[in-house]
Amino acid sequence: MTRLALSSKMKSDILEKVAEEIYKFKAYPTDSDFSDVSEALIKKHPCLSEPGSYNGCYGWKQRLKTKMGNYRTQLKGIGCSEVLANSLKSKPLDDALSAKNVKRPRRGEANHIPDFPVGETLGKLEDERLALLNEVKKQNNRMVIKEKMAKTFSIRRQEIVEKEMGVEELKERWPALFGVDEINAEFLRITTVPLQARFLASLDKHHSKLIEIIRKRGGTVREKTRDILKVLDQCLDVNLRRECLLKCLIVYLGENVDQLIKEYLVVQKDEAESELERCTMAVFVLREKDDLLQPPHEIGIVIEGVEVINELPSVSHACAILFGLIYALNLSYPPELKYTFESLQKVFMEVEPKKMSRRVCSLSVKL
Repeated sequence: MTRLALSSKMKSDILEKVAEEIYKFKAYPTDSDFSDVSEALIKKHPCLSEPGSYNGCYGWKQRLKTKMGNYRTQLKGIGCSEVLANSLKSKPLDDALSAKNVKRPRRGEANHIPDFPVGETLGKLEDERLALLNEVKKQNNRMVIKEKMAKTFSIRRQEIVEKEMGVEELKERWPALFGVDEINAEFLRITTVPLQARFLASLDKHHSKLIEIIRKRGGTVREKTRDILKVLDQCLDVNLRRECLLKCLIVYLGENVDQLIKEYLVVQKDEAESELERCTMAVFVLREKDDLLQPPHEIGIVIEGVEVINELPSVSHACAILFGLIYALNLSYPPELKYTFESLQKVFMEVEPKKMSRRVCSLSVKL
């Protein structure tokens, strides 16, 4: 193999093209991303290998990091929304540091802060938002709402990501976002991945293997899943089987089912409302009797103490919609359920599955 003697201009041209390609996938690549890209570059073009560095690509990795920083500066100059969100001028005075509170995709978002569509301005899109507020009050105009929600996606994401509004304020400004159809549509716009279809299909796909893994476990996992597995063995309803699978998954990952799925009897409704007002994020279930085999009276979702949606058909559907809302509202995973949501994202939904925690990676390998 003959190594090329590259001039500064040739190196700059190569880095420019590679940076452009990287940006199509991520505006803020991680260190491992730069390692992967530089290794792929050398593998594709061995003549670019540099002596005296790991795999001959360490120098390219460092240059790419610098180039991406310069490339983002160029994009900021032409008004790229995703980069402008992290400019010092866009930050409050107490966060006015380049490395503080950087707003970047965290969970495989393909469209984190999109630019306005060609020909649209902030004023025009705000007029569309106001028109949308009137449309949600009407009946039988699903297609109009769908069209306006798609059109206002960019201004909505800028508000949600940059201003970090609370759920109650977002419900007032974007009430259409809190419907099942629009949560599915918003998740698809953000990740390019279908929400409910993939979520439920993946639960069914992994059902047999995951239950087999759980049945083999002893100790605390066996004790905590005993009653859930009894219900699973008695039922034929697909939605109840998915619910049992989700509960077993949470226990298997060492987390508490009650942190995600809060169940109450109808006679405890007042007590439930009081408790849910203090809840950060949960699926709530009201039942007539303390019997999982009986259909629930009501299923809904609470975020930041606000009931955002109810009358959902099953707990598994509710968990799918909650997962979609986390993306749509740019929320963090609850710390007490971080492994559950990480597994749902990376193992079941297959969104940015490359880097996993050891606990979730172990589950993925077994499945």
